[in-house]
Amino acid sequence: VVNQVAFSVIGADATVTAAAEGGQLQLNAFEPVIAHSILQSLAWMTNACYTLRVNCVDGISANISRLAAQVESSVGVVTALTPYIGYSASASLAHTALTTNASIAELVVSAGLMSAEQVAHVLSPGRLSGLVPLTGVITVIPVPETDTE
Repeated sequence: VVNQVAFSVIGADATVTAAAEGGQLQLNAFEPVIAHSILQSLAWMTNACYTLRVNCVDGISANISRLAAQVESSVGVVTALTPYIGYSASASLAHTALTTNASIAELVVSAGLMSAEQVAHVLSPGRLSGLVPLTGVITVIPVPETDTE
């Protein structure tokens, strides 16, 4: 239903565009069709959003344990650790995680780069999603950059 409404709104947009182009100077005899198309589109979109919410969104719940497992096994979280452990260490840990299926958090702690508490703080879902402000900043651990040449 939402796609059908979107197609209709696209058509109404084309109508508004053509009607606006067809008017001369300050006098646009096509304002009634412009107003009708815009207001009809608003009504359609309102009803489509309601239908989508009632028939699709309501009742959806997150599988918290599954989401936590996916975040824990994701190599992408190493990006959040880069300011603390450095790019070289992050890249090395990402490679190791991909080849061994180990979690980034486990690898960081086992390498002694950060404590488990620090890793948990930096990789907390609220912090990664931006829902929790960046407070309680952990000091950056100086990691010497090594040349790979």
